Amino acid sequence: MANIRDLKKDIDYLVYEVISDCFSAMSVKQEEAISDKLAEIVSDAVILRNELFSKIKCKDDKKKPENMKNYYRNMRSELFKDIDGLFERLSKVVSS
Repeated sequence: MANIRDLKKDIDYLVYEVISDCFSAMSVKQEEAISDKLAEIVSDAVILRNELFSKIKCKDDKKKPENMKNYYRNMRSELFKDIDGLFERLSKVVSS
């Protein structure tokens, strides 16, 4: 299993990819309705990042190491699921 620092880097990288794609779409499609939806996706991405970082900081150090591995493994799968959801929303907005 990767360390916590790598998990944080993955979170930042994936969230910033979503944000970057949203800003790129905003520059191409300058309709107000689309820009509002893209701004909402950016906001949700930032909220996701902050929530995941909070979960990393608020871990219970008294747990067994096996439980902590599962905790971070679940957090990583949650990250991928949520990022995938943001990219799906982005593709729906851009394709409309």
